[in-house]
Amino acid sequence: MENLISLVNKIQRACTALGDHGEQSALPTLWDELPAIAVVGGQSSGKSSVLESVVGKDFLPRGSGIVTRRPLVLQLHRIDEGREYAEFLHLPRKRFTDFAAVRQEISDETDRETGRSKQVSTVPIHLSIYSPNVVNLTLIDLPGLTKVAIDGQHESIVQDIENMVRSFIEKPNCIILAISPANQDLATSDAIKISREVDPRGERTFGVLTKIDLMDNGTDAVDILEGKSYKLQFPWIGVVNRSQADINKSVDMIAARRREREYFSNSPEYKHLAHRMGSEHLGKMLSKHLETVIKSRIPGLQSLISKTIAELESELSRLGKPIASDAGGKLYMIMEICRGFDQIFKEHLDGVRPGGDRVYNVFDAQLPAALKRLQFDKQLSMENVRKIITEADGYQPHLIAPEQGYRRLIESSLVTVRGPAEAAVDAVHAILKDLVHKAVNETMELKQYPSLRVEVTNAACESLDRMKDKSKRATLQLVDMESGYLTVEFFRKLPQDIEKGGNPTHSLFDRYNDAYLRRIGTTVLSYVNMVVASLRNSIPKSIVYCQVREAKRSLLDYFFADLGKKETKQLGSMLDEDPAIMQRRANLAQRLELYRSAQSEIDAVAWAK
Repeated sequence: MENLISLVNKIQRACTALGDHGEQSALPTLWDELPAIAVVGGQSSGKSSVLESVVGKDFLPRGSGIVTRRPLVLQLHRIDEGREYAEFLHLPRKRFTDFAAVRQEISDETDRETGRSKQVSTVPIHLSIYSPNVVNLTLIDLPGLTKVAIDGQHESIVQDIENMVRSFIEKPNCIILAISPANQDLATSDAIKISREVDPRGERTFGVLTKIDLMDNGTDAVDILEGKSYKLQFPWIGVVNRSQADINKSVDMIAARRREREYFSNSPEYKHLAHRMGSEHLGKMLSKHLETVIKSRIPGLQSLISKTIAELESELSRLGKPIASDAGGKLYMIMEICRGFDQIFKEHLDGVRPGGDRVYNVFDAQLPAALKRLQFDKQLSMENVRKIITEADGYQPHLIAPEQGYRRLIESSLVTVRGPAEAAVDAVHAILKDLVHKAVNETMELKQYPSLRVEVTNAACESLDRMKDKSKRATLQLVDMESGYLTVEFFRKLPQDIEKGGNPTHSLFDRYNDAYLRRIGTTVLSYVNMVVASLRNSIPKSIVYCQVREAKRSLLDYFFADLGKKETKQLGSMLDEDPAIMQRRANLAQRLELYRSAQSEIDAVAWAK
């Protein structure tokens, strides 16, 4: 059972080392879940003397006013033999064998945290004492409750101390050791008053009565010790501490314990209670009870720790990795984030994530609809055909077929295809830019670094702009190529008509009769429709090749090339994470370390059992 108290001691020390003092914060606290015994009492209750009697050593600062201004986590470790010594958590490699030096270090460490302003702090001091004269036990000595502030202290200190004490003892895992002097009315006891507020049934309160030997003649504390005056679930324990004269004479603690036993054994009023009186019995009883409480809390503690570890790991994963300090580490980190973004962008195009289907919709719906809206009939109206044919002939009418007229009619019709072609390029460009923004928003790491987010977004959009320009040139070249070189086979397959050229003896206008011009218009329209059908298939290929394929292949190539030329400071400026997030990650990492350490310690004890 003793290793259970040692287990809690280790976890408590880890809590303090990693900043978990049980205060209200945005982080989960393990400290509040650990069973502990908090020592509560007024300034003149004899609280320090009780602790020193349990330890068997003079080690606590003494003086007037508020001496204890920080919680003191006192961990007692029983050793079989050897010299007694003490260790502080904040001085891990230093052993104290002189307990007067321990007292001085408690005062000095208190001043380091609070200054010499006599204010209080909730940050605990951890003191471990190893001795053959102690039982395995952990106690938390809290500042003594007071009713007035002394010189040099703020008026709020009375309430500050009460709030601190309350914050410890109101937790359901806290065992309250309420110290009350027997020579004062129990109804005015500060310890009983505040204990009753947080534990009205007395289910986790141990009452300790001090200064029994200083009661007025003719009075005794039997009714209190027997639980008749104020009943608690656990029996009251009376102690007789050293007097101030004994303290001044440095009376040995072992001798003081012997005199305490003799006092209860020889006093007629207390003889029947002597077996459960005294500081020795108090220490053993508290040790046994603490072990029992810890044992009952272990399963729940294991479950809580496992759940909290999962929550901490999840949040740390969401916050991302911390920033590397060297240039190589920063460059690698930026590259990895960019690769993650690039992968998400590709997933949108490939259908793993939504959005890529919109590109196909441009080719399957928007482009055909735009081509269909082209008014070739208007371009090839009778009047326009006659005008272009006659203008193409010039001063000398054509002999067989109006070839130049055909070419001009086809060119003037196909040039209108440039509009839908450019619109298709622009539509796909807009979709790709939208997918870039979606991928940026879905790349969790980019949310951490606003500057890198802007750099990546700008670099990706600039690449898309270059690809759009290249795609537009290539796509319009397809249209221009169709105008620049006609498909001869189409015209060779047309039915031959010896009259198609008209009779040269007729006037110019007679030769261009309506039937003849209508036939030319029909032929040109058939050819243009054939070319448009071909472009409907080739324009998407050009756009995919020049924009979609290139975006998947080299979206950030220019950015990566430029990245390699940047210095450490420039790289660092991109990783300008919010300081609050950086601090949150560091705090979470520390707290995760604490919970994993606690899990390991508890599992080791569980397996040993």
